[in-house]
Amino acid sequence: MEEIQTMITDLLGPFGPLMVVGLLGVFLILITLPVLLKKEVDPLDKIKTATRDPALDKKKDRLRSSSNKDKLEKYSNFLEPQNAEEYSAIKLKLMQAGYRSSNSVRIYNFLQFALGIFGLLCGGVYTLIQMAQIEPTTSQLVMWIMIPGGAGYVLPKYWVTRRQQGRQEAIMNGFPDCLDMMLVCVEAGQSLDQSIIRVARELKAGFPDLADEFEIVSQESKAGKDKNSVLKDMAERCGVPDISSFVTVLVQSAQFGTSISDALRVYSAEMRDKRVMRAEEAANKLPTKMTLATMMLTVPPLMAMLIGPSIYAIAVNLGG
Repeated sequence: MEEIQTMITDLLGPFGPLMVVGLLGVFLILITLPVLLKKEVDPLDKIKTATRDPALDKKKDRLRSSSNKDKLEKYSNFLEPQNAEEYSAIKLKLMQAGYRSSNSVRIYNFLQFALGIFGLLCGGVYTLIQMAQIEPTTSQLVMWIMIPGGAGYVLPKYWVTRRQQGRQEAIMNGFPDCLDMMLVCVEAGQSLDQSIIRVARELKAGFPDLADEFEIVSQESKAGKDKNSVLKDMAERCGVPDISSFVTVLVQSAQFGTSISDALRVYSAEMRDKRVMRAEEAANKLPTKMTLATMMLTVPPLMAMLIGPSIYAIAVNLGG
């Protein structure tokens, strides 16, 4: 053992044994995790499997389309939050980012865990390579190992947040045009449900996110779900204040019996004005944002052109 320790120390430096023990611990954790996280089989499922008719299963398999079973289901107790509020918050965020599958939360947490472990392994390999060349300090070792792991863990959250913001911005930009088209359809004699279907079809190319939301609304309405609940669910999925206000306008218009076309006309004009105001706000922010870049890219060359010849002449005179 002393010879092995001496060899590791000569190869990896004074922290070589500690690094080997740490990598061995990570390897053992990766081996034991599938065993610890494996979901136990419910005894009732065993009874159902034992009493199931094989002929009936074959018939069902022929009638339904082939689908692969979710391989992460047995790790659901670990990959899904057990708190209902936390699970709902993550589920809502993923829905607002455009991920509506039933196992989206499970995949999201699995990617965080997997990328974090992968980052730790990459950091460990990089640390071993650096230790063979130089003698790092303890803080450098911790940074080389932990920073890639933390970056891998945060990467899925950053991706979902950016996609959520981009999707909400796209919905916000396309909503005034959607209201104008819906107003034209309603004034032409179509019902609200028919106008929603037509808007979803027409906006598919220009604003696919908003068109998908209206398509979901039309499908849920056809399935028999209450219209107010359908509209409120759409506002929750979008997470845009303009959509929430639009849903409130439609619900109140239906409750008080007012004309939907009048409500859409007033609200569409307000949304157009709001879009113009957002464009003017962005234009007014542009000079402030360009000030720093202008100073960094303009002032140094200008100073070099103005002061450079004088400094060169002074240096030549002093040298002479």
